Amino acid sequence: MRILVTNDDGINSLGLRALIKGLEGLGEITVVAPDREQSGVGASFTLHQPVRIKKVRSRGIKKYTVNGTPGDAVIIALNHISKDLPFDCVISGINQGTNLGSDVFLSGTVGAAMHGHLHGIPSIAISMPLRKRLKWVTGATVARKLVSEINSHKEHYKNLLLNVTVPNVSLDKLQGVDITNLRPASSQLEITSGNDGRSDYYWISVKRPKKETVQSGTDLSSLQSKRVSITPLSTDITDYSVVDRLESLRKATYALINREN
Repeated sequence: MRILVTNDDGINSLGLRALIKGLEGLGEITVVAPDREQSGVGASFTLHQPVRIKKVRSRGIKKYTVNGTPGDAVIIALNHISKDLPFDCVISGINQGTNLGSDVFLSGTVGAAMHGHLHGIPSIAISMPLRKRLKWVTGATVARKLVSEINSHKEHYKNLLLNVTVPNVSLDKLQGVDITNLRPASSQLEITSGNDGRSDYYWISVKRPKKETVQSGTDLSSLQSKRVSITPLSTDITDYSVVDRLESLRKATYALINREN
């Protein structure tokens, strides 16, 4: 099995190290990750400047850094580093901080996995809560089980994109595993301003979440119940529920076009 490992927290993150260790022995591991933290960049990639690659010394695995986004890392891995030897799985993480609800659109961890998915490769984004002391072994063990299962049934799991959230508990305290949907809410952002004597500046940060009603079946519900959440994602974000409601809008727009012509 050929496994591509990446993340958005950077090549030196504890989560990446734990993930690599957890996957050892499953196959040939190649690591391509940003050279610094790239949280919150989503699936963005670099077009207007060169992306540079640096090989990192590592015993037993191929390891590279890129001076770009997580998306850049996966694109370069698939189209350059391993152009002639396709990967069987892409796994991104372990992210220090959960990606729940519509935050998946902002997450560099999910964004990296999405690029694997767009190439037809089963791809996993895995994260754990933001804590000082994380039970990395739990997240790494879950990741190993997922990758192993995908490898055992390749056709069945072809082209999957999964967002996996692992609670910060030891393995013996896990209460189960759920297939979930995304919670309807997302993180709120706030701006803090200042002035350094030259100009005003602004910090964008994530607000401490307020209490919310937790809906059953969501990723957040599983996390709070100390259960692993596995949410299947799709790049088709069409809102099919409003298609019929837009017929009058279509007619009005068509009438305007005819009048202009």
